[in-house]
Amino acid sequence: MITSFFFLFFIFSPLITLSLSQYVSLFSPSYFLPPLPLSEQRGGPQLPIRVKPPHLHSLCHLNLHLHHGLHSLRNIFSKIHWSTVLVVTRNASRTKDQPFSSKSTTRLLHELLQTRPLQLKGSLAFPDVRGRRKQPRMTEPADGMAWPRPSRSSPFLPLLLLPARHPLAVLVAVTVMVMLPPPALPYGFRNCIEAAWAPGVFRCIQRYLESPGPAVSDLPPRAYALNLSHNALRLLPPASFARLPHLRSLDLAYNRLQSLAPGAFDGLGELLALDLSYNRLATLADGVFAGLGNLSSLWLRRNPLSSVSPGALAPLVNLQCLSLRGGRLGGLGAVAEAVKGLGRLRALDLCCNNLTALGPGPPLPASLVNLQLCNNSLGGLLGASPATLRHVRTLDLSYNGISQAEAFIPLRLHNLSLLHLSGNPLDVFRLLEVSDIRPHSLDFSGLVLGEGGVDKVCWWLLGPRALWRLKLQHNRLQKLPNGTLASCPVLKELDLSYNRLRWVGCVGGLLRGEQQGELAVLTVEHNLLQRLPSCRGATELPHLYNVSFRYNRILTIGPRAFAYAPALRVLKLNINSLARLDREALRGLRNLTELRLDNNLLTDLYPGSFADLGSLRTLNLRNNRVSVLFPGVFGGLASLQTLDLGGNNLRHLASRSLLGVPILRKLYLDRNRLLEVRSEVFAPVQATLGVLDLQANNLQYITQRQRQQPPFRNLSRLYDLKMQAQQPYGLKVLPHHFFQGLVGLQSLSLSQNKLLAIPADVFQDLGQLKFLTLADSSNGMQDLPDGVFRNLGNLHTLDLENVGLHSLTLEVFGNLSRLRVLKLAKNELKTFNYSVASRLPSLRYVDLRKCPLSCTCDNTWLQSWLNNSRVQVVYPYNYTCGLHHHAYVYSFDTRVCFLDLGFYLFTGTVPVVLLLLVVPVVYHRAYWRLKYHWYLLRCWVNQQWRREEERYVYDSFVSYNSADESWVLQELVPELERDSFRLCLHHRDFQPGRSIIDNIVDAVYNSRKTVCVVSRSYLRSEWCSMEVQLASYRLLDERRDVLVLVLLEDVGDAELSAYHRMRRVLLRRTYLRWPPEPPAQPLFWARLKKALRWGEGSEEEVEKGLVAGTGRCGEGEEQA
Repeated sequence: MITSFFFLFFIFSPLITLSLSQYVSLFSPSYFLPPLPLSEQRGGPQLPIRVKPPHLHSLCHLNLHLHHGLHSLRNIFSKIHWSTVLVVTRNASRTKDQPFSSKSTTRLLHELLQTRPLQLKGSLAFPDVRGRRKQPRMTEPADGMAWPRPSRSSPFLPLLLLPARHPLAVLVAVTVMVMLPPPALPYGFRNCIEAAWAPGVFRCIQRYLESPGPAVSDLPPRAYALNLSHNALRLLPPASFARLPHLRSLDLAYNRLQSLAPGAFDGLGELLALDLSYNRLATLADGVFAGLGNLSSLWLRRNPLSSVSPGALAPLVNLQCLSLRGGRLGGLGAVAEAVKGLGRLRALDLCCNNLTALGPGPPLPASLVNLQLCNNSLGGLLGASPATLRHVRTLDLSYNGISQAEAFIPLRLHNLSLLHLSGNPLDVFRLLEVSDIRPHSLDFSGLVLGEGGVDKVCWWLLGPRALWRLKLQHNRLQKLPNGTLASCPVLKELDLSYNRLRWVGCVGGLLRGEQQGELAVLTVEHNLLQRLPSCRGATELPHLYNVSFRYNRILTIGPRAFAYAPALRVLKLNINSLARLDREALRGLRNLTELRLDNNLLTDLYPGSFADLGSLRTLNLRNNRVSVLFPGVFGGLASLQTLDLGGNNLRHLASRSLLGVPILRKLYLDRNRLLEVRSEVFAPVQATLGVLDLQANNLQYITQRQRQQPPFRNLSRLYDLKMQAQQPYGLKVLPHHFFQGLVGLQSLSLSQNKLLAIPADVFQDLGQLKFLTLADSSNGMQDLPDGVFRNLGNLHTLDLENVGLHSLTLEVFGNLSRLRVLKLAKNELKTFNYSVASRLPSLRYVDLRKCPLSCTCDNTWLQSWLNNSRVQVVYPYNYTCGLHHHAYVYSFDTRVCFLDLGFYLFTGTVPVVLLLLVVPVVYHRAYWRLKYHWYLLRCWVNQQWRREEERYVYDSFVSYNSADESWVLQELVPELERDSFRLCLHHRDFQPGRSIIDNIVDAVYNSRKTVCVVSRSYLRSEWCSMEVQLASYRLLDERRDVLVLVLLEDVGDAELSAYHRMRRVLLRRTYLRWPPEPPAQPLFWARLKKALRWGEGSEEEVEKGLVAGTGRCGEGEEQA
């Protein structure tokens, strides 16, 4: 049974197709039906319809129409993106306990297949058991469900008419679902970008947003990090981020926030870090941080904050780090009041405020161990008490103008482990006398020590235990004679930076024997040293492993200048004026692992200079003036792994330049002047080299022909190659097989090279490549050659921004099956091809910004793809239609793209052809019969006209001027009322007490006709003009001849009013002129009466009236 069913299903299913757009449930009592394809909706939301049938045996009535064309099942499934299987219950004649049999199911399917191909037209109704029609009930889409949009190539699936709970329905559903690709989710945000390699991290910077709503409105609830910095936010309303309950990091720095509404962060119960720095917050009110119970770090730096409400920080029970640096707070007491309930607060930064006093106020939390009070105005430490700093371990009071040591007496400083007092005009030795601070806890940096100050410091530091670190920064020290530090306790680290020292000698002379054996770190930075002397035979410091002489003015280094440190592992001589390195300057440093000589003035490196550095792993020679690498210059560096020669003047590399570094892994040659690279140069390091940086050199090729072997053919271990921004005009051309041999390369940078041509075989060996950038080549390369990426099956990221691409083709992008990130911004693309998108199954991130995408039928699929895809499209709602900056790709009208032009032409021409064929025959065979029925129709119309007369009170309203009243009352009224005409006259029939305008309106609309007696006085009367105007309005409104003009005098064309001209244009009849000759007056009265009786009498009278009663005043009409 099942086999026969599937045979029929696969044979005949292509004939029965139903346009669908969403997955549906096959196992629920309710059914999902696809949204109706309402073409009149302009891209509006079309909801999936949930229909709950009133009975299991209800019939589903589908209004179906013919759909031409056959599709093979394989072609159908190859085009499906969003599809569904619709299982419709068809069991009206059976009982609830009697399901379909296999035989009845097969017969029903066979009967259906005898009809023509069907397609859903759009009407759905479910009759219940009583026969009444029930309309489907619309429901809101579930969370995450997309609004489906019309697609030009709608997917099709067979319509299966099976019982809803029949086993075959389940089997068919499972079969079809296996063949379908996984569903895609809406992905693309108006103002944010999700990090391609860190899902859940969103950046919404520099979007000029004034409120957070436009940024968070379309973000998914899974977001855990949000950066809204560098916008124009002014206010945070309540529950601004309630849609993001899992947010853990929120950055609102560099905005214009002036206030925070209470409850602004409601719903952020998982938030851990909040940055509100560089805003305009002046106060923190109660409730602004409500709901942030898990917040651990809060930054409010550089706000004009002058007050903090006592309860503002109360909800932050887990806060550990609080920064209020750069505000306008006036006292520590108010801050202590605000933080007193923060039982886990460990660090508080109040530097750069206006603090003038430490109290009064409650004590700081017992958990607070780090308090920063630098750059304030606490000169007298007013309000200090023993409880103020009782639990603090690190205290910074630098640059507060404290001049009196006695100000510290009220404070308990015994528990401090570190106290910074730099920049205060304070007698530090007096402080040690009057306070209970331990000398080992005091940082002497930045204090004026005076004559013999170093000896005094050492005397105070004497004790039974060794001193871990001695910092004497910013103490204005100018010289250190031998034995200066001999009276100090044993040191581990000595820092003499930021002084004015010009000489330190061989260091060992400053210390006594016991100290020499313990010193491990020596830092003498930011001084005025000009020379490091030879220390051959100097006292050795056996444990000294780190020496830094950075930021000095060292010109020369003598032979064996570091002989006093045989265990030296890190030596920093960078950022000096070193012009010459003695061949023996570094002799004896066999344990050295890192050597920094960058940012000096070295011009030559001599062979043997590094001969003793057998343990060296990192050698930095960046930003010098080295122009030549002599053979053997790196001899002896058997352990070197990183060599940085960037920013020098190298033009050529000899074949033996890299001898002596057999295990080199990273080589930086960027920003030199290299004119070429050859494979022989890298021969000594080809077995281990992994990173090669050649960016910003002078490499250039003018032909695709290789004049020599590919330069990287032996670098099979290389995984990162940088060649971007070659000077002055880029690489221009890549030769054939230029990257041959780089079988392990994973990252390749070729941006900013203005490439004119790329051969199709240039990336042939890069099968392991994962990152490739060709960005910013718009002045050169345009479309890529076919097959250029054919071997890059492992590529994850491709950056083609601003390369001048005009189109995307399968021949170029068809093999990038693992591509996840594709950047195509600033190209000339007018469409993103459907065929290309379908061949990139792993794509997750696309950037099409500033591409002139066209709003044509070729891009209808793109409109749907932008809104219904697993791929994140960067700012999809900002893509405009080419140069039309007010039309957008996501919402342009696609209805015209779904019109069947052939069908409309057929339906329009067939009636015309049939009419042309039928009219002559009908005219010949039934002329007299048609004429007879025409007269019958006219009689019926006249009868209907007579019926309408019953609703009028008067036959005519007479509009005249008082100057013509005698003619009206003596001639017109007697003549017409003699024939039973009901006339409305203003002096007789207007209702007293009512407004004149109301009376005129009632007279015009309660009369079947309006007779205007026109004379020169009439034309000059405002009330008469009003009456004519109202009658004209009625004429235009009812489109009936209700206005009759009687010309009582000869009036020229120039004197006629605008109403008369309008009347002449709109309706050219029933114009009468009063004849002064008595013989002609009977004909005038006859014409006037027939005009007022229009619609009465026989057909013959009407026809005669049409001829005799017409005339055009002032244009030579027949005189009565």
